[in-house]
Amino acid sequence: MSLFCALLQVYIFVVFARIVLSWFPASSEGAMGGVQSVLYSVTEPVLGPLRRAIPPLRAGGMGIDLSPLVLVIGVQIIQRILCA
Repeated sequence: MSLFCALLQVYIFVVFARIVLSWFPASSEGAMGGVQSVLYSVTEPVLGPLRRAIPPLRAGGMGIDLSPLVLVIGVQIIQRILCA
C-alpha cells in the first residue's frame, strides 16, 4: 500500500509541475516542451473530464481553471482514506 501512497504523492507533484509550467510558454521542440508534453500526457486523462464538468471561474475578462485544484483535493482525500 505504501507504493500506491507514494505514487499518489508523485502524481500531486506532477499536477503542480503542470500548473507552474503552464504559466510559461515553451516551444514544442525544446527540452521544456518535452517536459510539458510528458506532464500533459500524464495529467490530461484526469483533468480533461474534470475540466468539462467544472466550468472556469470567471474573473474579469479571463477564466480560472479550477480542475487542477479539484484533482489535488480529490487525490489528497484518497490519500487520507487509504494511506492513513
